[in-house]
Order: sequence, then C-alpha cells, then structure tokens
Amino acid sequence: MSLPAPIQNLIEAFSRLPGVGPKTASRLTFYLLRAPENFSLDLAQALDELKSGTAFCQKCFNITDAGREVCAICADEERDQGLLCIVEEPLDVLALERTGGYQGVFHVLHGALSPIEGIGPEDLKIRQLMSRLGSGEVREIILATNPSMEGDATAMYLRGQLEGLDVQVTRLARGLPMGGDLEYADQNTLLRALAGRQEMD
Repeated sequence: MSLPAPIQNLIEAFSRLPGVGPKTASRLTFYLLRAPENFSLDLAQALDELKSGTAFCQKCFNITDAGREVCAICADEERDQGLLCIVEEPLDVLALERTGGYQGVFHVLHGALSPIEGIGPEDLKIRQLMSRLGSGEVREIILATNPSMEGDATAMYLRGQLEGLDVQVTRLARGLPMGGDLEYADQNTLLRALAGRQEMD
C-alpha cells in the first residue's frame, strides 16, 4: 500500500533521527496524525524555534539563547573562572550541572576525535580552547570526555596540547558505580577502579 506523500515524508524525516528506526518513525507519524491539530502545530513551532531561538556561547560553545554572546554559566560571576571542565557535548554540561557539585566553567568540544568517522582536531573546538587558555586565567583543566575509545583518544590528544602550559590537568575518576556488584563489572572498569583506588578517610 502506498502512503500519501506527507506521511511518507514525515516517516523518512523521523527515521533520520538517531535511535529511531522505521517502525518507531511510523508510530510517531501516525500518533501525530491522530493527535489534535494544535499538538502538531505546537511541535512544528518548537522545532522552528529550536534553530531560530538558540545560539552557541562565544566563550565555551555551550548552547544559549539567540542574541546572547555568552551563556548564563560563563556570565555568572559567582562561578570559579579558573576551573575549566572540558566536555564533548552540551548534554554533558547538563549532566554535570545536575550534580550541583561543580562551580567552575566549561568548554564544549562538540564531539570527540574519531579517525574512523573522519573527525580530527580541526573539527572540534580545540583551537578555540587553546586561544581561551592564552589569557592565563585558568589554573586547572578537568578532562571530562566520555570513557570510550574516542573520549580517551581526545583526552590524550588534549593532554599533549596542554604540555608546557602552567595549568594543572586532571581527568574524571572512573570505577565502580554505586550499588554495583564486582561480579558484573567488566574488566576495564575493574582495572580502572583498582588504578584509581584511594586511601580511606
């Protein structure tokens, strides 16, 4: 059976989203088809405003409101400007902010090094990071890239780029999650937990 073009077009558009396969795309499309008209219009307006109403902070490259040069975090004078946390994506900023335990500032790379996908240093916000560090304001850099091959490669590359700068470079600790059992932990997690062991207070 051939579907009307508007339905087929929306299914194909949803299918291009990460993690959305053809079946989920079809379910979403038919849900919107049955939903009240104002629901679809609200969604369309939200999608339109996603691009027109947002911009990237000119200092840290996190997402901010359109028309703002710097984001709320960078503009906050209460934050420790000498403590800089480097993350891969804006979602990582949200995750760290939710902890309520970090009071420094951020730098968002917008990805990680991945030769397989053709992502090199020039594709990330590394040049902007090095320019930012030229002010001498930063005293500690926390490398908070993801614990993956790409995240580790990015952290190692950044560590090399930061050689010779008068800044302390740290990496997020890794190990066992709260409530986890040793028997279910993978080998790499256990090795990192052993290597990062701490003295008990």
